[in-house]
Amino acid sequence: QPGVCPNSFKQLRACLVCGLIKTTQQFVENGCENCEKYVHLSGDRERVLDCTTPRYQGVILLNDSNHSWVGKYLFLEGKYRGVYAIKASGILPPEVLGDLEARGVTPHCLNAS
Repeated sequence: QPGVCPNSFKQLRACLVCGLIKTTQQFVENGCENCEKYVHLSGDRERVLDCTTPRYQGVILLNDSNHSWVGKYLFLEGKYRGVYAIKASGILPPEVLGDLEARGVTPHCLNAS
């Protein structure tokens, strides 16, 4: 699977569901490669701002999610190659949280704001 990396160091944001880091514009243009089927970010700037955060700590570059002990520790097995936040701060909208819960998806990067 292809890798996903930020194309700039300006306006970086982390997905609150999986921690993938990209620019705001990349999220608007392509959504989140891991979570698009749940959060529907593509083409919706307001939704991108609601479901991603500029407040994160630490980053890792994940090259092979199925063979990385760090990836396993951060629950990133099966995720796209890319740059991920170790810890992100923010709160997903209640309707997004409800939809994730209904699908059995746990947002691994979610912390209190």
